Amino acid sequence: MANTPQAKKRIRRNTRRAEINGNRIGRIRTYVKKVETALAAGDKDAAVAAMTQVQPELARGVSRGVLHKNTASRKFSRLTKAVAALS
Repeated sequence: MANTPQAKKRIRRNTRRAEINGNRIGRIRTYVKKVETALAAGDKDAAVAAMTQVQPELARGVSRGVLHKNTASRKFSRLTKAVAALS
């Protein structure tokens, strides 16, 4: 267990940051699922509308350090390709 004030503070901070980052990842996953459900239903209009919300969320995840840049790029690319394939 931590026995210095710095280590105790670091533990408190790490738990708080883990909670915040978990919420951010969950938010991104929610937006991605909206696109995936629209794709599964074959609803192109809903999928395109959801894509406009996914892109800034992925970019925000990258800027906040929650996602790696290449991971976000790969997710967006695959979703975009799937939406384009609907037509």
